Order: sequence, then C-alpha cells, then structure tokens
Amino acid sequence: MNSTARPSAQPPCLAVFHWPVRVYWEDTDAGGIVYYANYLKFFERSRTEWLRSLGLAQSELAAQSGMVFVVADVHLRYAAPAKLDDALQIQLRLQDIGSASLTVAQQAWRCDASGAPAALLCEATVRVGCVAAATLRPSRIPREVFDRVTRWAAPASPAP
Repeated sequence: MNSTARPSAQPPCLAVFHWPVRVYWEDTDAGGIVYYANYLKFFERSRTEWLRSLGLAQSELAAQSGMVFVVADVHLRYAAPAKLDDALQIQLRLQDIGSASLTVAQQAWRCDASGAPAALLCEATVRVGCVAAATLRPSRIPREVFDRVTRWAAPASPAP
C-alpha cells in the first residue's frame, strides 16, 4: 500500500454525535407537524456541527483547501411525526469513509421530559462527496479531515 492510499472500510463506529433541536412554528406544516423536508435541514445542521466539534469549520476548509462537501445520496425513512415545541436529538454515526466521500447514519429522536431520546422519528443514510469548490469535481478528502474523522470514529481500545 502506498503512503497516499487510505482504507475505505472502517471498523464499526461506536462514537455518536448528538445535537439538540427544538421544533419551531417555521418547521411545521399547517397541521403543526414537522414538514417532511425539514428533517434534511436538521440532518445537514447536525453534520455541520459534528465537523465543527472536530475542529473542522466548513468555511475554513473551503478557504484553506479549496474543497467543500456536497450531498451525493440520501435515503430517508420516516417513523413518527415531530410536532411544534418538541425537543429533538439528532444523532450521527460514521458508516464509511473513503478517499473522496463519507457516509453517515443519522437519526432524529423525540426527547422525553428528562431530555433522553424516547421515540425514533426519522432516520437517514447520507453520503457526502468531497469536491473542489472551483470546479465541483471530485477531490480527495484532505488528510487532516480524514485523520480527524477516523480518530473520532475509532472504537475505544480496551484497557490493558
């Protein structure tokens, strides 16, 4: 394997990123239920905050490396509706990372009164590709990004 090759199959990711969301009037339809497309917004914001938690602000990545992430594929499954004023938790797990794309599993949960996830509302599998901002052509994920994401996703080593 040469020094620039990167494995694409990772061990199962045990790390989970959690991001809170409150349902506002603007998120709902006329019936007071979250409009189905707004889950995509919740998931997008969660991915952005996940990267930010890793020290990877997308605006800085674009400015420094000339690369951006674009959504290439999304699969959604709706399980139950969220309603006005619900407290939600968006969860994210890394499923796979390759040289030019990564795939995450995301879930939206309604929280109970204590703030714990209580009811699954929606789940998605999202593949994002790395592209050159100027041309929108596929590009390798910068090494620093690849390394930070894989370190975050790595299962904790058992104590000796």
